[in-house]
Amino acid sequence: MRALLRLKSAYRKLGWLERTFLVLLASYVLLRFLSPTSTIQLLFEIALTFTGVVVGLRLLRAGVRKATWRLRNRLVVAYLFIAVVPIVLIVLLVGIGAYLITGQIAVYMVTNVLERRTDSLMRMTQSLVATPPPQRAERIRLMTSSFLETHPGVRLLLREGRRDWHYPEESDLDTLPSGWGNTSGFVSKGGSIYLWANVRAGGAEGLMMIPLTREILDTLVPTIGQVRFASPQALESSGRTVSRRITTSAEEAVRTTARIPPPQNRLDIEVPWFTLVPVAVWESGGKTVQGALDVTTRFSAVVQTMFNPRLNSGQSIWLTVFLVVASLFLIVELTALVIGISLTRTITYAVHNLYEGTQRVMHGDFSHRIEVRGGDQLAELGKSFNRMTENLERLVRVEKEKERLQSELEIASEVQSQLYPKSVPSMRGLELTAMCHPARIVSGDYYDYLQLFGSKLALAIGDVAGKGISAALLMATVQSSLRTQIRACLEKYMASEGTDSGKELPTSLLVSQLNQQLYSFTSPEKFATFFFGIYDDESGVLSYTNAGHPPPILVRDGEAIRLETNGIVVGAFPFAEYGESRTELRSGDLLVCFTDGITEPENEYGEMFGEDGLIDVVIKNAWRKPDEIIESVIAAVHEWTNSPEVQDDMTLLMAKKR
Repeated sequence: MRALLRLKSAYRKLGWLERTFLVLLASYVLLRFLSPTSTIQLLFEIALTFTGVVVGLRLLRAGVRKATWRLRNRLVVAYLFIAVVPIVLIVLLVGIGAYLITGQIAVYMVTNVLERRTDSLMRMTQSLVATPPPQRAERIRLMTSSFLETHPGVRLLLREGRRDWHYPEESDLDTLPSGWGNTSGFVSKGGSIYLWANVRAGGAEGLMMIPLTREILDTLVPTIGQVRFASPQALESSGRTVSRRITTSAEEAVRTTARIPPPQNRLDIEVPWFTLVPVAVWESGGKTVQGALDVTTRFSAVVQTMFNPRLNSGQSIWLTVFLVVASLFLIVELTALVIGISLTRTITYAVHNLYEGTQRVMHGDFSHRIEVRGGDQLAELGKSFNRMTENLERLVRVEKEKERLQSELEIASEVQSQLYPKSVPSMRGLELTAMCHPARIVSGDYYDYLQLFGSKLALAIGDVAGKGISAALLMATVQSSLRTQIRACLEKYMASEGTDSGKELPTSLLVSQLNQQLYSFTSPEKFATFFFGIYDDESGVLSYTNAGHPPPILVRDGEAIRLETNGIVVGAFPFAEYGESRTELRSGDLLVCFTDGITEPENEYGEMFGEDGLIDVVIKNAWRKPDEIIESVIAAVHEWTNSPEVQDDMTLLMAKKR
């Protein structure tokens, strides 16, 4: 009776999957006696197998959890992993690394030789094209006589007007490729691959080609192994459609007959590797496809090619040293395992006390203290736990204060966002946009644009020294001061001269007054770089004053022009004087104003993105809309730093002349 009750209690503890498994098992056993060859029995067998595997995995998982719940058992398993897994991973990483490096080095050796030969072809062709016509025949004879020793099979076609020079004279190279300018590298012609150099200078055109025959590929790096070149194939002779498929058949691929070096030992396996190289298609008129350069080598072949063979006698000594170090490493790992297991009791005792203490604290008993034994780190851990219970209430108060400050910072960020212009002024001849990415919750960067009287527009961008709340407050001061100064000047000019849109506001005066006001109402160490300009939409003239700010860039016809700097930073010295410059914006011009948060971010090597990097991105995207250019710049900076975090406030203001 008791056994029946126990079975019933155990059955109730089972999950639905375990119960299903027991029902299927009982049904399967019954069918084995009643209908041993029926289809239903087969279905029950499949279902029983599937549920049995799942139940077994669940039981195994539960058993592992139960066995490793105790810290002692968990530490034993951990030390096993510490002793075994690192060795396996090190061996695996060394093998993979050796495989990758071997393949890369082999391909590099071959491509390096091919690049040197291509460069020599280009220099030779340029020299021949530059030679005066009366001296070309003698020049060709002298150059090719020495050139043939290192570049067998070279073909030359030199054309100026209606006169051609061939080498050799029976060369079948009678036409120059159409659609190609000065270029060199690989070219596919008539199903074969060549190294070529094509030069056009003045009225002369020169073409030099070397076929990549089996003999030439064999002699590139003779000891490296087997080299193969898989060439692209043009589908149409017109060159309008070119295949992007790399062919490796016997009819379409140039293969070498170089034999793979024999293995030096069992670990000296074959290492096949390849690299993609651009291949010009002769008939395509300027198009290129990707060809594959395959190299099959061995570890020993690469080592023998790279290092002096006379040093091979010492390799046995280094192998012995390696084996000794590996043995010592294994002994140290085993010793660490034994010591770790012996320390398990000491560790588990301290952890058990900590476990009981955390349970008491979890229920709100902050008066509980655990027993501390010894003077090691575990004892210090116990003391730290006791001190923790004393500091919990204080830490809770600190956390609440931190949450309050965080909430205030978020409010400050919302307030600051309201200081930036909410809409872009409508200008007939200018497309304007701006962006600011703060490094923290609030920013010290500043940009502004304001519609003035008539067709005039005020532009401003600044960078306050420092970051955080203090910089944000000074940024708000700059914004308020600037708008106040502009409003005062407008009222003064309108009161004295009417509303004539032809008059101008002096930017230097506005910046000087801003400097005086910031110096008077801020601390001495607070200052800002500042750029202020007034654009006249009718004349296209931009009057500006640059107070120590990174010079804005004017992109015109694919070239970058840096605007002038007219004075030092604002807010630092009361006696600072500022000048004023003018420039005319033409149709298609792009004005890029930025802060140092764009140009000064560094990559992992400590190299700054720089103004050259900004100019390169802007010129490449100058045809796009300003907001799209800004997105491209921000993406390029993030790619340069390889970090999602912003190192400094990033602000861009772009104006494009229609």
